[in-house]
Amino acid sequence: MAAIKSDIEIARAATKKPIYDIGAKLGIPPEQLVPYGHDKAKISAEFIAAQEGKRDGKLILVTAINPTPAGEGKTTTTVGLGDGLNRIGKKAIVCVREASLGPCFGVKGGAAGGGYAQVVPMEDINLHFTGDFHAITSAHNLLAAMIDNHIYWGNEENIDLRRITWRRVMDMNDRALRAMVSSLGGVSNGFPRQNGFDITVASEVMAILCLASDLKDLERRLGDIIIGYRFDKTPVYARDLKADGAMAVLLKDAMQPNIVQTLENNPAFVHGGPFANIAHGCNSVIATKTALKLGEYVVTEAGFGADLGAEKFFNIKCRKAGLKPSAAVIVATVRALKMNGGVKKDDLGTENVEALVRGCSNLGRHIANVRRFGVPVVVAINHFTSDTDAEIAAVKDFVARHGAEAILCRHWAEGSAGIEDLAYKVVELAESGQAKFEPLYGDDLPLLEKIEIVASKIYHAGEVTADKSVRDQLTAWEEQGYGKLPVCMAKTQYSFSTDPNLRGAPEGHVVSVREVRLSAGAGFVVVITGEIMTMPGLPKSPSAERIYLNDQGYIEGLF
Repeated sequence: MAAIKSDIEIARAATKKPIYDIGAKLGIPPEQLVPYGHDKAKISAEFIAAQEGKRDGKLILVTAINPTPAGEGKTTTTVGLGDGLNRIGKKAIVCVREASLGPCFGVKGGAAGGGYAQVVPMEDINLHFTGDFHAITSAHNLLAAMIDNHIYWGNEENIDLRRITWRRVMDMNDRALRAMVSSLGGVSNGFPRQNGFDITVASEVMAILCLASDLKDLERRLGDIIIGYRFDKTPVYARDLKADGAMAVLLKDAMQPNIVQTLENNPAFVHGGPFANIAHGCNSVIATKTALKLGEYVVTEAGFGADLGAEKFFNIKCRKAGLKPSAAVIVATVRALKMNGGVKKDDLGTENVEALVRGCSNLGRHIANVRRFGVPVVVAINHFTSDTDAEIAAVKDFVARHGAEAILCRHWAEGSAGIEDLAYKVVELAESGQAKFEPLYGDDLPLLEKIEIVASKIYHAGEVTADKSVRDQLTAWEEQGYGKLPVCMAKTQYSFSTDPNLRGAPEGHVVSVREVRLSAGAGFVVVITGEIMTMPGLPKSPSAERIYLNDQGYIEGLF
């Protein structure tokens, strides 16, 4: 029996085509691609603008159950489904997010798929790629520098130092920077004040880049950023500091979608990278909309479980961009469902149908939640070699009782050949006309009521609690004209509740709102719940300890 190759071995053995050949599959002429080496490029703004008016393809969302240490494989399934659709004769494009260095060197590893369902060049995508995250970090911190500089030179806008809300960012996990005091060291260094860092993926600039329709819209949204408040409590915007133009300049190239390829040489757009637990968790609107003009099917993902990524994909991205998804795929594994049923990680290789059925409550909740948005659902069972026939049958029976179909997928080991059945089912759902998409709540509801709707209908919480200061802040934003914005819930990804250890499908729990932040440029209100952090920390044994260059100069440990 041949040895099973690792993800990195498979990626290194890939036969990649020149990026111009991948663009040609979509009708993109070479002069409309800006190459970053031979295997990745950006699509020009001129070409994107020329696609206006063309008919859209079908949009397919890939989401998942709540993540566990057992692994689910949402990105792997997204890439595999894109290849599978191309295999059965459909012109399909994959749209996924870029990887953050924080998780790569923290706990997660790479974010380019796995096995024979990967996007390549994997190492580039997981590291600096085309520099988009660096541009976002620079634009964000330029605004931060201009705030302190404005105050140093006289504070003409009368900014109240106690009410500056714009923090700094970096694309790395560093808990030591969550709360700090800046400008120490004397008069020449400015006015000391409490400050802090978030991770770049939580930056409003990241959200703006992912939701903007073009460069003009990008600059307008950057100008709409509220950086803090004056002594009279009126908001101060980035445009008041004349920062929006320079920020847009830094983001000019980052705004253009990146095109790469799958292992089967099918096109993939990799662009933007907000986390779904602390931001809206979707790839860029401009990449998705461009792909819809160029392909018959666009397969995109939303981060973490459907309670986070899918909810925000529907309530924020689709609402803001006018997107109408045709079908959704929920990824689950037998291993992860058993863990939701109480099985310890070390025991997941042993058959346990009883625990599996208990854990299926998590999957059932996600099926019901996605259907609330009027989108038809199919379940992808991402196959592991330890799965038994009885366990697979139990998942299929459970899903069937919930009025859907579960399909076993072997794309990790077999590529597109292992996911054909799912591809055919997705086409069937997408072409059936079943999709009647609607967001979960209307624009005109009060902000607190929007929070309560998500908490009750998606999380099945019994109560939402918030201090008077939080409630007053929401009311003040409504009075200032921001009441029509959607809410972006920041919550642990591991549970429907705010307790990361509460697996399965808990009912009646309490969602505690700790803080709210207005992202006026992005166009949503961030609602921070429980103990979630917008600057993660590294674990006791971070992945960085196992990443190195081998004697041949290859990167080890990244995947």
